[in-house]
Amino acid sequence: MANKINYKNLMDGQIKELKNKESKAKLLLHSCCAPCSTAVLEVLLPYFDITIYYYNPNTYPEKEYNERLDELKIYIKTRYLEEHITIIESNYDSNEFYTIAKGLELEPEGGKRCLECYRLRLEHTADVAIENNMDYFTTVLSISPHKNVKWINELGMDIAEKKGITFLNGDFKKSNGFKRSTELSKEYDLYRQDYCGCVYSLKESKLRNENNK
Repeated sequence: MANKINYKNLMDGQIKELKNKESKAKLLLHSCCAPCSTAVLEVLLPYFDITIYYYNPNTYPEKEYNERLDELKIYIKTRYLEEHITIIESNYDSNEFYTIAKGLELEPEGGKRCLECYRLRLEHTADVAIENNMDYFTTVLSISPHKNVKWINELGMDIAEKKGITFLNGDFKKSNGFKRSTELSKEYDLYRQDYCGCVYSLKESKLRNENNK
């Protein structure tokens, strides 16, 4: 069996190369919500000038999309007022998600539909990073123990190579990252959703809750 790649170690190596630089590298950080961003920002802010990109056309319904965005804005304003972190908001267009999910509607959570959803969001993040002259792009998605970290990093590196920008590897749940995100969510009383975001994950969540009852 091939050894698993430690993406946190890869990230640490990338960061080590930056420590002697006179100025911080510019990073576009894709965010899906405030709770997932908490611990990630703690790890990355010492080394990067961070701009957050909120692009999640998978999120259903639109009210949920806006609630997660508002919570992210409040958290950044409350916790990082002096850092002046900018949030770039994408327009909500759920058709972008349903287009890539076509034919994959019956896939289980964590299956091929999620792979295409990762790809969609990472490709858009890379494009926006290039448009804004960023040095790196990455995503908070790997903070979740429910996300496929191998897919996320392989997609990120492949997209980076094709588009000519650097992807910051990561497995942010490592070193108690996920635990830290839950602690910060409680400390700042953040809204933590009980499903990933899309209508299909919502249906699975409701079914699990019913079965548990």
